[in-house]
Amino acid sequence: MTNSKFITTQNKGFQMTYENGWTISVQWGTFNYCSRKTFDVVIPMSEMREDLVTSPDCEIAIWDKNNVWYDFGTDQVKGYCNTDEVAEWIWRVKNFE
Repeated sequence: MTNSKFITTQNKGFQMTYENGWTISVQWGTFNYCSRKTFDVVIPMSEMREDLVTSPDCEIAIWDKNNVWYDFGTDQVKGYCNTDEVAEWIWRVKNFE
């Protein structure tokens, strides 16, 4: 039986959980640390009304099977990551022990 899975989140990102028990979350919505970020309370959940949501960057978060979050050194969320950074972190998380 496999423990790996994909999860989508409100048309603004996704999560991937690996066999090793680690999960990476990749998000680019209005409340995430990315170019789309806004504090305008009128916009919440605007992604759900859009067919295609794009952003040049996103935030990532990583946690283990016990819900212990990875510490990036200054925070548990790493913001404004480009596609190359995300690809690197996806590879790293897949290979965590």
